[in-house]
Amino acid sequence: MYELNDKQLIFVFTGPDGSGRRTIADMVGPSLDMAKVLSYTTRKPRSVEKDGQDYYFVSESQFKQMQDNGEFLESIEYDGHYYGIKESDVASLLEKKGVIYMSLNIEGTRILKDMYQDKVIRIFVYANAETVRKRQEERGTDREEIEKHMSHFEEAMNYKDECEHVFENYDLPQVAYQIQETIEQYLDRNLTESDY
Repeated sequence: MYELNDKQLIFVFTGPDGSGRRTIADMVGPSLDMAKVLSYTTRKPRSVEKDGQDYYFVSESQFKQMQDNGEFLESIEYDGHYYGIKESDVASLLEKKGVIYMSLNIEGTRILKDMYQDKVIRIFVYANAETVRKRQEERGTDREEIEKHMSHFEEAMNYKDECEHVFENYDLPQVAYQIQETIEQYLDRNLTESDY
């Protein structure tokens, strides 16, 4: 397992599917010069997703091969698809930037938090069930997949009290700004500590 040094931090955006966590992560992360760590997944890309930008889309056999080689820091099966974060991606981006961000579901977030404890700061992003359903319909997610996601909604919401920071995504720019301010406090603290 890759060992983080005193200055390195991992910000994980989590919450229910359709909450906007990935959109917000991609607004906030680059503006704070954080490196983005992508998950590998065996699910098919959605119409708006691009390989190497949203996820690395791989076949199940490729995924299993990486798993057998011990390349994943964490990997899970979720609704019949596999997801994983490669340890080498985390290590190289942390060494380059010192601070990374990623968007993970609850299961992946739990695994990383257990591994790295206070080095992982969880940003929980949520919206109410009706809004989440509507957003997924608007992005063209098929009905069956929406129902699968909605079946996990309550379980995801129950996780929010365990997270360091919780934000309701009622207004995208406003919430992104609030999250950016929250993360900046961690980064400022890190800079201040390293000055002495």
